Amino acid sequence: MSTVIDLSATFGQIDIYLFDQLLKGRITARDRVLDAGCGSGRNLFYLLAMGCHVSAVDTNPAAVAGVRELAVEMHTGLPPENFRVEAIESLSFADAAFDVVMSSAVLHFARDAAHFDAMVSAMWRVLRPGGMLFARLASTLLPDPHYSYLVSPEQLEQLTASLGGQLLDPIKTTVVHGQRSMTTWVVRKSG
Repeated sequence: MSTVIDLSATFGQIDIYLFDQLLKGRITARDRVLDAGCGSGRNLFYLLAMGCHVSAVDTNPAAVAGVRELAVEMHTGLPPENFRVEAIESLSFADAAFDVVMSSAVLHFARDAAHFDAMVSAMWRVLRPGGMLFARLASTLLPDPHYSYLVSPEQLEQLTASLGGQLLDPIKTTVVHGQRSMTTWVVRKSG
């Protein structure tokens, strides 16, 4: 007899590359996690269920309200002020407030290099020494006109060095045939 496991009931619609970080033990129930550009919260369902101290920001008030409601429905006990309507480059959280900062499919909407740098700088500021930054963003390997800012792996390597960070995984780029290329950037903040 085979048992069917409903993975979506356990993990929600989590990004497979973020799931990889869970499998590697890089995100635990003790962690303070910020989802920078949370959208509907698809990457937060499992993290909320496992007991992470989750915070999230997005510029869309409806998205933040939805994530706040999800936290209430899941009886997390997290305060509403953990979920804020604000831009990534203007994060109002304290310095070094988080063990993990994640940004999935958001940074490629930067208006230009200065905006991109401001978003990364703000996420880096709120990340504690030894913490992990996880980002997934569109890259130059296959340009996509839907995104205003694309990065190259070389640019991310240089940025990692300039931040004083350390790559936890090699920079990985996945090509969606004929559509886009998405790069995963996972960095440890030096202590």
